Amino acid sequence: MNETITVKLNPAQIQSLKAHYQSYLAAKTPPYAHYQVKLSDCTITAYTSGKVVFQGAGSTFHAAPYQASKTLNPAAKQICYPHIGSDEVGTGDVFGPVCVCAVYVEEADIGFLKELQVQDSKSLKDEQIKQIAPLLRKRLPHSLLILNNDKYNEVHKHSHLNAIKAKLHNQAYLHLRDKLHALPTIYLDQFAPPSAYFRYLQGEKEVVRDICFATKAEDKYLGVACASIIARYAFLMTMADMEARYDFAFPKGAGKTVDLAILQFLKTHGVNELHHVAKLHFRNIQNALPSETRKPFL
Repeated sequence: MNETITVKLNPAQIQSLKAHYQSYLAAKTPPYAHYQVKLSDCTITAYTSGKVVFQGAGSTFHAAPYQASKTLNPAAKQICYPHIGSDEVGTGDVFGPVCVCAVYVEEADIGFLKELQVQDSKSLKDEQIKQIAPLLRKRLPHSLLILNNDKYNEVHKHSHLNAIKAKLHNQAYLHLRDKLHALPTIYLDQFAPPSAYFRYLQGEKEVVRDICFATKAEDKYLGVACASIIARYAFLMTMADMEARYDFAFPKGAGKTVDLAILQFLKTHGVNELHHVAKLHFRNIQNALPSETRKPFL
């Protein structure tokens, strides 16, 4: 059933929403709108008035994090310890890998994590991430998966981004189970409805199903916050290795600075090197390529 939901957001929230759905921005913007997002189950239009309209079967899911009247996910009211939290980084960046991490946290870790002022990685500066993440990795059992650009581009030919993320999270849980010999409560920073998440995993040899899905989970569960920090650290370190290899500064995100960097990279290193450093399906890449060279990358 199609549904329309309208919410009023401030400028910072509108920009945050745009960054979250960066790779799904429509080429054409409707009148009086900042931007429009085209998803398989929802169209999101952010108007200059501050109103954001969600239309489609998935509008309830996509609008939930931005509705002022929403209540916390019931699971958030009583946080279980020990628990596992998982999150991903790099999905909205043209350059660099996708990193997924799952972290095991016990009640005994709470004091240690509060001393480090652990919070969502998006709220921390890169230098803070570089200081905190190694301490987390040393103390907390975790599974970290880094999908480099070569592998990402190969997999993306047959699977879309949310399906890729679902498979990476599932694999991280299985790796942690091997380390812990059992799995406690799992909190996942929700990027798709549970029904869709498990549909993406059809065909996998083994699927972890006892999962609590929560929006904005990095703000509610220490395990998810730790996972976001470790994943962000892995992303930063991989980007640093890429920059050293190519003697090139790769900007983050998918904005105008990235467009300029793509053109400079093409000029310096050529089109054949792009698949080593970038996610080729991004519109930024396709717009920068000469028309005769686009098809091999689609």
